[in-house]
Amino acid sequence: MGERTTPSGLVLVETLINTVDLEAGRDALTAPDGLDAFARDASVALAPDDVPTVTRLREALRAACAAHTGRAMPASTAADLADLFADAPLVLRVDAATGAARLHPAAGLSGARALTARVAAAVAAAEADGTWQRLKACEAESCRWAYYDHSPAGRRRWCSMQLCGARSKMRAYRAKRRTP
Repeated sequence: MGERTTPSGLVLVETLINTVDLEAGRDALTAPDGLDAFARDASVALAPDDVPTVTRLREALRAACAAHTGRAMPASTAADLADLFADAPLVLRVDAATGAARLHPAAGLSGARALTARVAAAVAAAEADGTWQRLKACEAESCRWAYYDHSPAGRRRWCSMQLCGARSKMRAYRAKRRTP
């Protein structure tokens, strides 16, 4: 079986969410050269002043992806994500040769606003093609890693059944054995 990858439009969103490793306590956005490396990979110029906004965006996206597994997204987080997206306008461009229409970041955006607009365009395209609901955040509180759910039913709850899933099932088994 071939390697399963995240659809190209959602790679930026997944990569942004996974800039923090909760289990190891490492945040690539605040690590030396981490912001520059992420900005280079994302093809957007980011400055240290952008870190708080990019972090807000990351955590709001993580909550949205957690909602894809059935965890309710707090209303305040949904509002925060809406505010971030509202501050990063998109324009609809129609390809003259094919007539295909796509959302693009508005001209003149820079820094965190440019990144947010690119993310908003990716989310809109993924929602339209049915892939957005399959980008999820691991249910394990110590992990919360973003992953793309390739399962036939689209019901995966953990980034890895071998690690986070096995831990969760073992905890449930032990708790059940302790209960008389």
